[in-house]
Amino acid sequence: MSNQKIALIGAGSLQFGLSSVGNILESEGLLGSTICLHDINENALSLTFQACNDTIQHRKLDFNLEMSTDRREALNDATFIINSIEIPPRFELMDIDFRVPLYYGCKQILGENGGPGGLFHSLRVIPPILDICEDINKICPNAFLINFSNPMTRICLAIHRKFPSLKFAGLCHEYIHFTPIIRKILQTPLSKLEITAGGFNHFGVILDIKYKDTGMNAYPDIHKKGPVVLRSIKNGPALDNGFDLIAFILETYGYLPYTPDSHYGEYLGWAWEKANIHAIRQFMVDYEKYLRDQYLRAKKYIERGKGWKIVKKDEESAVPIIDGIVNDRNLREPSVNIPNDGIIPNITQDAIIECPVIINKDGVHGIKLGEFPHGLAAFLRTQYSIQDLVVEAILQKSKDLALQALLADPVVETIWQAKKILEEMLNLQQDYIQIALE
Repeated sequence: MSNQKIALIGAGSLQFGLSSVGNILESEGLLGSTICLHDINENALSLTFQACNDTIQHRKLDFNLEMSTDRREALNDATFIINSIEIPPRFELMDIDFRVPLYYGCKQILGENGGPGGLFHSLRVIPPILDICEDINKICPNAFLINFSNPMTRICLAIHRKFPSLKFAGLCHEYIHFTPIIRKILQTPLSKLEITAGGFNHFGVILDIKYKDTGMNAYPDIHKKGPVVLRSIKNGPALDNGFDLIAFILETYGYLPYTPDSHYGEYLGWAWEKANIHAIRQFMVDYEKYLRDQYLRAKKYIERGKGWKIVKKDEESAVPIIDGIVNDRNLREPSVNIPNDGIIPNITQDAIIECPVIINKDGVHGIKLGEFPHGLAAFLRTQYSIQDLVVEAILQKSKDLALQALLADPVVETIWQAKKILEEMLNLQQDYIQIALE
């Protein structure tokens, strides 16, 4: 029997709220816990609450469910917090993040986590997340925070820098979503493969991969078969927005990234030459439609009193981490974002890295990976420098540092371009950026 209180921040998002609660409800190690749903949108929050409450009642489960639009109330006595906030309107703002820099000749391929778009996404979402952390520090300082929001690495670096004593980890589903492609390349069940991966979020690679039954290195087979398979993928899973760039990285650097073109290419000035730009842009259109359709479908179920049918678990790792800490599981998770602290020695130790971890009652502990491949480590060091400038621009509310972050970014080509993008984006997004840069 558990006496945990798990607060879900941003639970008005049906995609996040229903699946997160679905995962908690499947965890026997968390029976008896209180789940508190929080969102500033009361109507959206009520839908999530109704569906989750219906599920608990229908299945006669031993969980307590609460909801509150008051964040301080939601955090009171919380032992774990899962955050997944975004600044709406999400897709309209991401479109501005892409199109305004493009107008000035900046060839970023997505603009969600890197490039000028990544800067403005950071300016919108990091300040309110730091406000959440401020409340955690005051109300439940011993709680453990799990972040799902993007830009993951920049958010986690800002948290680590402003609240160094706060216990946290960042989670992303990229690695899990990519593993079926590894299976397709090697024609081998994942259960028969031993895989180690790491780097930065959306910018990591498979570092080591072996066949469990023989102990043989599987990379020679990936080198042989991977590029053809990657370039042949045209339609498929939700993350499928091109793998031409990923094939090029595999061929040129010898390591397989575990994410599609759209994410890995955000950090490379020359990605436009190799990435499947059409697939990336089409993915954004399709993904927005997919989420809208899923929301409307879920809303109908809830309004018909059948919300219990759509509260289901998914592959996200937040609940295994919570259960692993609460019940001292010594569980291994393959891909978690935490401060470096010696895990990759040839990358800045202050950096937030994505790596395998062991989870027990003492928290989340990174598994040491050794030195990162030198050619790829150069990319990570460049990106850390940009992340550092972005975070400091936010913490210091400095327009000069924001400009320096743009000038350091490999997708920005000229001073004129950087200044034009900065001025126009600050003007267009002034209602969505909660701090004033001086």
